[in-house]
Amino acid sequence: MPAEQPSVSVTLPHLHLLAKAPLAGQAKTRLAPLLGLEGAANAHAELVRHCVANACKALPAESVTLWTALDHHHSLFIELRNQFGLTLNAQPDGDLGARVRFALNSTPGPAMLMGSDCPSISADIIAICAQQLATHDVVILPAEDGGYGFVGTRQDYPSLFEGIPWGTQQVLTTTQQRIETLGLHAAYPATIWDVDRPEDWQRWKGLTISM
Repeated sequence: MPAEQPSVSVTLPHLHLLAKAPLAGQAKTRLAPLLGLEGAANAHAELVRHCVANACKALPAESVTLWTALDHHHSLFIELRNQFGLTLNAQPDGDLGARVRFALNSTPGPAMLMGSDCPSISADIIAICAQQLATHDVVILPAEDGGYGFVGTRQDYPSLFEGIPWGTQQVLTTTQQRIETLGLHAAYPATIWDVDRPEDWQRWKGLTISM
């Protein structure tokens, strides 16, 4: 009698997303010159919804966790949990590297993490990253601004996220140097962009209008 095959969900990497609550004056403030503080917060909420929808299109909801910040019980987070059935967790304290590493290691097996302001990361790209992670130690989607908007790891690499100059144009190159030092095999399936500045928002809205 042939051995029973494991279900597909067992081999799928878990996907983690980081998101702030859309509070005026605390979310996407660099969009305020164009949209105002309330408008910037609403824009942030729109981006979070879009990114979560893509995540849950690429993977089953039980393989997706949304890590919340600022207001863990915000109505947006409750809405997304009810709509998609994903898991909500509160982001821990610490710098971005510590929070990324904590999330990636909170679930067993390979894991991936993305920000909630990268609408250019489609469901198809997420699926490609999941496939690439089966044969690579690390999968990264470089961002046009010198950072990255997505990272996947097969296991814990403690120093991969330590001492990274977050928020600068050296994030990707520093991480690539770290990957080389650790002797890891990395894949970079696509270059993406995030929404940070007014021109980024206009770029995104231009795309949504043309869809």
